Amino acid sequence: MSPPAALRPAGLAPYAVLAVAPLCWAGNIVLARGVADLIPPVAFAFFRWTLASLLLLPFALRQAARDRHEIRRGWKRLAVLALLGISGFNTLLYAAVHTTTAINGALLQTSMPAVIVLLSLLLHRERVSRAQLAGVLLCIAGAAGIVLRGDPRRLAQFDLVPGDLLMAAAVVLYALYSVLLRRRPPLHPLSLLAATFAFGAAALFPAFLAECALYGAPALDGRVAASVLYVALFPSIVAYFCWNRGIDRLGPNRAGLFINLIPVFAALLSAALLGERVQGFHLAGLALIAGGMILFYRRGGPERRTRREPAATGPPARE
Repeated sequence: MSPPAALRPAGLAPYAVLAVAPLCWAGNIVLARGVADLIPPVAFAFFRWTLASLLLLPFALRQAARDRHEIRRGWKRLAVLALLGISGFNTLLYAAVHTTTAINGALLQTSMPAVIVLLSLLLHRERVSRAQLAGVLLCIAGAAGIVLRGDPRRLAQFDLVPGDLLMAAAVVLYALYSVLLRRRPPLHPLSLLAATFAFGAAALFPAFLAECALYGAPALDGRVAASVLYVALFPSIVAYFCWNRGIDRLGPNRAGLFINLIPVFAALLSAALLGERVQGFHLAGLALIAGGMILFYRRGGPERRTRREPAATGPPARE
């Protein structure tokens, strides 16, 4: 019996691309906690997306010029995507780490695939089979097991603080971004990144000025500058390019499960960079996540589209 198309080598390419995004994002929240006392959240987000826009500009300018008519026609949809996935999500995440704990933040992020599936059902009328639902639950269980370090009693430490509410709101915003991405204008991937990054940075500018007026301009030392450079390059340009491409090829439901790889990669990065030991609960959680993803993709089949195709599925974007 031949393996399912999604599990054949040629079919694995979109999944490999998608895996890069949580790998980059795994370090984002840890880094944000590390500089939380050095730079306020709006400033961190504004500097991140402004620098990301500037770094991307030399590579995207020519293609964006070719796509200028599509950008002009679809600027409202691009602005909505930018407000949700660029400005809103990241600013709320950076604000959340000022008060929330590591266990709370990680647990709340693992709820994103379920939120994506729910929003896809509501907005796109996509059907979710029992096998797919079981796969989602397995992934969430595996990610939660890693966060809880294999000890369910750690749930007793899950006390709601303002940061938890901010993180929950951030999860909803990014899930909505992921679902609505299928309705984007038919742009080249670089044009899409450049447009949403620019819209996102522009939307943050008034909030940045207000934050400076209230709390003063942030001090930019070497540690802050290095942190901004990292988040502008890897969690922004690299991760968003891979995430957008993955959703474009696989749809939001299939792509959403990869969010559960964030705690897995965080554990592996901690072991590699900080000398922390990989323990049994890490491997058990990884096994649950892998099993859930295989179950979801093996039984899911192509995602059901609505009768009225979203704008993103019109003429293919030029490569």
